[in-house]
Amino acid sequence: MPFSNSPKSFLSEPEEQGPPSINLTPMVDVLFSILAFFIVSTLFLSRWQGLPVTLPEASESVGQVPPEVTVTIQTDGAIALDRQPVALENLAAQVLEKRRDNKPLVVAINADEQVSHGQVVRVMDQLQRVPGIQLAIATQPSATLNTP
Repeated sequence: MPFSNSPKSFLSEPEEQGPPSINLTPMVDVLFSILAFFIVSTLFLSRWQGLPVTLPEASESVGQVPPEVTVTIQTDGAIALDRQPVALENLAAQVLEKRRDNKPLVVAINADEQVSHGQVVRVMDQLQRVPGIQLAIATQPSATLNTP
């Protein structure tokens, strides 16, 4: 009889089961996804506005406050203000437009190491015409450590 109401059919012995376990694979997948999200999102948090140039090395370089404005001088002498090309004659006026509330404005100069010293001085001269700016020159740490 396939369908019987006998007490024996209801009192069958329970199947042997091991201790309960939690499958950790989905949790690990979620954690790796969250970790990847945070890694990628922190890459976009840095506010680097310069164009790619080879910075000169300095053994005694000191970290500064992140610049609010970046002026890049490329090897061919081209000048960019926050990645936008600008003529040397218009540089001071465009930096002045970026200054707000009479607060000091930190301007970083990213000059390729192949750029002549005279070109960097001309850019600095233009920037000094803007009242209330602080200049910083970007370098990269030296590969060799100078020990006294």
